[in-house]
Amino acid sequence: MRKEIYKAICQRLKRVDNGAIQHIDLWNHNVEFIEQEDGWSRPAVFVEFGPIIWQPLIGGHILRGDAVLKLHIVTDWKGSAADGSPCQDESLAYLELSQKIQKELMDMRGESYDSIRLTESHTNHDHEEIVESVEVYKFRCNRKI
Repeated sequence: MRKEIYKAICQRLKRVDNGAIQHIDLWNHNVEFIEQEDGWSRPAVFVEFGPIIWQPLIGGHILRGDAVLKLHIVTDWKGSAADGSPCQDESLAYLELSQKIQKELMDMRGESYDSIRLTESHTNHDHEEIVESVEVYKFRCNRKI
């Protein structure tokens, strides 16, 4: 199920803003170790699978799960977003990128998952030259045993 959804997300992300996303990968605390990582172009999106809460169905041979997925959207810091700043619009473009990604993922479903919905948005400015936005999605999934 995770492989299926990851590959589907990659395909959808490639469509965002005519291919604007330059790098897609699984999350491995990439931003925290950016100096130690192999270089990756930005904007980048890292997919993090969170917990899945499973419940047995139909005699226990099928599991139905509620899952969490986080997208770490990493962009370059473009300067001050202060009111009146000449680079304000460029500096705030990462907010629009998050919305474009959400639009691509809406109504996404596959053989083992459905009902993907955005539930939280976080912005992390705790890095010098980049901005990390974390979009949290929840979805339903199933697994046959």
